[in-house]
Amino acid sequence: MHTLDEIRAYITGILADPEVNRLSPDDAEPAWGPPLLGVSDGDDLLYEEVKEDIGSFHWTPREIFVLSFPDLTVPPGGLSVIVWALPQTAATLKDQREATLLPSRRWAQNRRYGEEINDLLRRRLAAALTAAGHPAVAPVASPLWRRETSARRGEASTWSERHAAWVSGLGTFGLCDGLITEAGKAVRIGSVVAALSLLTTPRPYAGLHDWCLHDAGGVCHACIDRCPAGAITEAGHDKERCMAYIRSVAAPSCGGTNACGLCQAGVPCEHANPARTP
Repeated sequence: MHTLDEIRAYITGILADPEVNRLSPDDAEPAWGPPLLGVSDGDDLLYEEVKEDIGSFHWTPREIFVLSFPDLTVPPGGLSVIVWALPQTAATLKDQREATLLPSRRWAQNRRYGEEINDLLRRRLAAALTAAGHPAVAPVASPLWRRETSARRGEASTWSERHAAWVSGLGTFGLCDGLITEAGKAVRIGSVVAALSLLTTPRPYAGLHDWCLHDAGGVCHACIDRCPAGAITEAGHDKERCMAYIRSVAAPSCGGTNACGLCQAGVPCEHANPARTP
């Protein structure tokens, strides 16, 4: 496995297996639609900017690679970050769009079992690349990954897959902190850092929020209106208030799964990039 096309085929092949890509062990309905893929240079200077913004604990791609493979030396240009976005299905979006105070059953199932699929993709792709001679690590699946508190951003961790997706040309952030991709904001993201030189994906944007209609012109407040916790305002996303609602109100109704996602459906950026000119 040496090219992005081969990596795409590998991920798509896993998702084509109905025993893998299913809403739950008891529900054979697909959990995810066709994935989007992006690639960035592991030494892209934007990763240093992300680290500076989030905190010194946050890894650059090279830092987590060196921690994972301390005996290997990879020259500049030899490290790639491979990122994918898994879109919610039309059926899940329809149900979630109709939900108001609590997430829909499909959405809650996907938050649990769909993320298990995403984690399987992380681990399998990292293992497959390593077996092909390109040592790779999925930062979120690393035993070294941990949660931290950012002085600027509040609850954070040592690796942000949304920021990796942003650097890798997959999309920009919305007012609610979700990543708006060409397939919309209702996605889950995965990533792997590999000792492999791949052609990087162009970034068709300049800033963090270019595809958000609110930030582009202040004309959209849909995610503010959709949030049952009042955690999204003109000032942005209050992570603490959001998580307090999820943990104390939503999760108990979802079998303990930390699910909500109401701000990701019933909004203009639900399943498309609303800033794209037709």
